[in-house]
Amino acid sequence: MILASLASAVDLNGTWQFEQTGRNGQKRVTTYIFKVQGNKFTGLVAANDRRDIVNGVIDGNNLTFDTHFEFDDAARMNPFKAEIVGEELKVTSARPPQNGRPAFTTTLKKISESTTFTPPPEWTPSHKPFPKFNAIPPNGLAMTPPMGWNSWNKFNRNVDDKSVREIADAMVASGMRDAGYIYVNIDDTWEAGRDKDGNIQSNEKFPDMKALADYVHSKGLKLGIYSGPGRKTCAGYEGSYGHEAQDAMTWAKWGIDYLKYDWCSATQVYHRNEMAPAYQEMALALRATKRPIIFSLCQYGWLDVGEWGAAAGGNLWRTTGDISDRWQSMASIGFDQQVGREKYAGPGHWNDPDMLEIGNGGMTDIEYRTHMSLWSILAAPLLAGNDVRTMTEATKEILCNREVIAIDQDKLGKQGVRVRQDGEQEVWKKPLSQGVAVGLFNRGAAPAKMTVKWSDVGVTAKNPKVRDLWAHSDVNAPGEYTVEVPSHGVVMLRVQ
Repeated sequence: MILASLASAVDLNGTWQFEQTGRNGQKRVTTYIFKVQGNKFTGLVAANDRRDIVNGVIDGNNLTFDTHFEFDDAARMNPFKAEIVGEELKVTSARPPQNGRPAFTTTLKKISESTTFTPPPEWTPSHKPFPKFNAIPPNGLAMTPPMGWNSWNKFNRNVDDKSVREIADAMVASGMRDAGYIYVNIDDTWEAGRDKDGNIQSNEKFPDMKALADYVHSKGLKLGIYSGPGRKTCAGYEGSYGHEAQDAMTWAKWGIDYLKYDWCSATQVYHRNEMAPAYQEMALALRATKRPIIFSLCQYGWLDVGEWGAAAGGNLWRTTGDISDRWQSMASIGFDQQVGREKYAGPGHWNDPDMLEIGNGGMTDIEYRTHMSLWSILAAPLLAGNDVRTMTEATKEILCNREVIAIDQDKLGKQGVRVRQDGEQEVWKKPLSQGVAVGLFNRGAAPAKMTVKWSDVGVTAKNPKVRDLWAHSDVNAPGEYTVEVPSHGVVMLRVQ
């Protein structure tokens, strides 16, 4: 554990708060409540959601604690350290910094001696109890994994009408559209409030969403949008709680073709047992519009979403937390956290290990080829997250490799599996409508010679046709294939 100095347990006990103003001008208050018992303490942290403080320990002048979210796996607790400085409490995440960013730090001020948490009024549920959850039939969409682009990884909060139009233009000019990237998806921060009739409004960054949809459609592309089942989105903008049918109808009138629906503050108003029916409520609302809208569940893989995501009406569902543009993040999500999920994937319903980071600069081109290859073997949605307007030829070559894309888009709809792991070297296979795709992945720090026997991946032909999908060349390999794979690299094959 990481330890920090603490003035005294008496100073800690009570309610502490941190207040900040978001870019949309709304204030967000985070409340910490510490309940001290001898040299230990419990409590909670409340912001967009409520997280329990556990494992709180005071050892002399030292203070550490973890936070645990009831929807998440207990094995993934968040560790913190703290230090009282004068009248303030400085709390710092003890997680290693990610993606070059410093560790999260916030400064709290004590507001009372109370250890009782009173939820704010907006946390009071107003929905009626859901009926018994029953599966709904498929909507007939996303028979292969969706392909397109999403604004968040590169643009974050800075996306606007102009940039979306320019991205659409670039997707056509670069050949991405013709390679299969169809959806242009606007992530969070497009939302304003509601008009007097409760209709959701877009903010000044998107003055006319219908006109934007018309423009994107004129390019042979489709437009996606973002919301969530809570009162606020992850960035603190207007959510869809209590307006599900109304919002779905608005989006249909605008011409929206894809919805990413992000859980975030829904924890304030829904119990964990209501997650599946809350998502199904929006699925039914989308279907009632009679417009074909792909439905993407973004709830980070909680509560075994693969078991109920399709039954709730989802076409795809996130399996993990957010990806970042670094090898460790991509490799952990792609190699380690998808194993065993293949049983949930198929035409119309896909596991989603999050968007592509290819071209954003945090990895090498070799690592980006691994990223593209692994996502394709996983039959994952291919949603680019780079600035398409300025991408390099190398990035375009990776994203638009049609031989690799064909593996992802194979109509059999089977998610690939790992068939062998030898230390840092892994062999994966993906059954295809004709043949099998094979990925030789080297996660190690040095080049490695790897061998795959065709019998290991289910190929029984004595002299199969073998093609290297990155070299774009055929390979003579009657019974097995040996090749040197670069560090963090891949050799991807199609065997028929």
